Amino acid sequence: MSALGGTFLDAYPLHFLVWNNQYLELDRELQKKEDVERLDPRGRTPLELAVCLGHLESTRVLLRHSADPTHSNAQGWTILQEAVSTGDPELVQLVLQYRDFKRATERLAGIPELLSKLRQARDFYVEMKWEFTSWVPLVSKVCPSDVYRVWKSGSCLRVDTTLLGFEHMTWLKGRRSYIFKGGDDGAVVMEVDHEKQVVYTEPLVLSPRDAPSLLAAMQPSQENTAQRLTSPIVSTHLNTRNIAFERNKSGIWGWRSEKSEVVSGYEAKVYSATNVELVTRSRTEHLSDQDKSRSKGSKTPLQSFLGIAEQHTAHNGSNVSQCASPHNPTAITAEEYFNPEFNLNGRDIGRPIELTSKVQRFKATLWLSETHPLSLAEQVTPIIDLMAISNAHFAKLRDFITLRLPPGFPVKIEIPLFHVLNARVTFSNLCGCDEPVSSVTVHKSESQSPPPFNCEVDPSVFEPPADYTTLGPGRSEPMRDEDDNLLQFAIQQSLLDAGTESDQVTIWEALTNSRPVPPSPLYEEDSQLESTVTDPRLSGHFGVATSFDEQLRIAMELSCRENWKDT
Repeated sequence: MSALGGTFLDAYPLHFLVWNNQYLELDRELQKKEDVERLDPRGRTPLELAVCLGHLESTRVLLRHSADPTHSNAQGWTILQEAVSTGDPELVQLVLQYRDFKRATERLAGIPELLSKLRQARDFYVEMKWEFTSWVPLVSKVCPSDVYRVWKSGSCLRVDTTLLGFEHMTWLKGRRSYIFKGGDDGAVVMEVDHEKQVVYTEPLVLSPRDAPSLLAAMQPSQENTAQRLTSPIVSTHLNTRNIAFERNKSGIWGWRSEKSEVVSGYEAKVYSATNVELVTRSRTEHLSDQDKSRSKGSKTPLQSFLGIAEQHTAHNGSNVSQCASPHNPTAITAEEYFNPEFNLNGRDIGRPIELTSKVQRFKATLWLSETHPLSLAEQVTPIIDLMAISNAHFAKLRDFITLRLPPGFPVKIEIPLFHVLNARVTFSNLCGCDEPVSSVTVHKSESQSPPPFNCEVDPSVFEPPADYTTLGPGRSEPMRDEDDNLLQFAIQQSLLDAGTESDQVTIWEALTNSRPVPPSPLYEEDSQLESTVTDPRLSGHFGVATSFDEQLRIAMELSCRENWKDT
């Protein structure tokens, strides 16, 4: 070994062994309890370095030694996304399996902790009304609503819902209860299907001997892997760096005052959150020419219609050396890579990144009450965290309410879920004060206004009906990537409802419905929308739908678009 190599081995022992794919030595070094998450001079963990170099053996060793497969680098890319970039299906399967295993174990550990937090808070009952809205007429026609009913007593929690999600182009409806029961020796989650009269029970305890079987159960399918390898890598994040909260105004010009409204019996100040951006980035360097053509072909007027600012960049680096490998195309040496003083001049390991960036500006509205008795941090946030484990919409609500909000409890929030769909969440009927609830006993006096926060919840609420069949785990709802399916269904359903073989409708007619919200100079997507729907080339391209099949074909062509959730 050269003197320089010895220096690197001393400074970054795990990284240097990964660089050379010396996986047997790496295994021995990891037994010394080296820091498996240490960053090298280029900001990579040993696992990320192994994945970017396509070293399957070193990746397997690191994952067995509990390297974090959910890590994101400084650019926001995850280990799994970097694995997809290599185009190696075996590497993708391995990383995906361990990522899902880590998520499952964190879920098993996290729910009892959340229930323990709830135990300290006062008992309550509250209803969360979810209304899905859109400024796009053909989407708003099929937007549903639902009321989540929430009971909390001690470390027990129950959430009832009828809107289960969206899958296979269909709304999933039903009557479900999710019951979380915490105790000193662990916790239990029950999913109660009232239509089938079945209870699925899952104890949240993972013993060391259960870990191998859980890991084996996380083996991804070949179809899942193939889908990732033939689709763009998509990363989305909410940029709130410049977010600003401003009081809404009411009245006419010259007599305007700060706006307040009564929501669910509580006086609330109305705020707007501005300068919120959803940044979506797509990478395509792993796709074949055929997959790239298919991806480009799926771009339709809908994407301009949604008001997206788009930028393409390619990081090709320097000329490719004859000694380069597919995972090190510019033949960077270890001496160059591990020397923090050496300037790579844009070169890097891994495939040259082909990147498309899109930015959408959003505006959210909040109704904040300083007299509401519920505590966002102590009582509501743990519930949202629990539901976010298996519900993508709750996950997005959680991401928003963890921002530094103005003072007060958010009795109503309207936030964007993605480009054309908003969610309006309203908290109401606290402790059954608006409409009595048989399982809740309210303690109040006539002189108190607003109603006091003092109620008791019947313990029987947290027990499933005795005549229901109890089964083991196996039906718990997974996290759904339903945003894309939702938009596809909305467009397809609206077009098919609007016209038949005898009553024809064109995409032109669907898109030129007026937008109910007045245009704002703050948002450039309005001008893009106007230019899109008035472009004469669009009507010539789509023409008139002459049959049911043709309408369906056009609807599906329009609705093809990139996934908005991280894959």
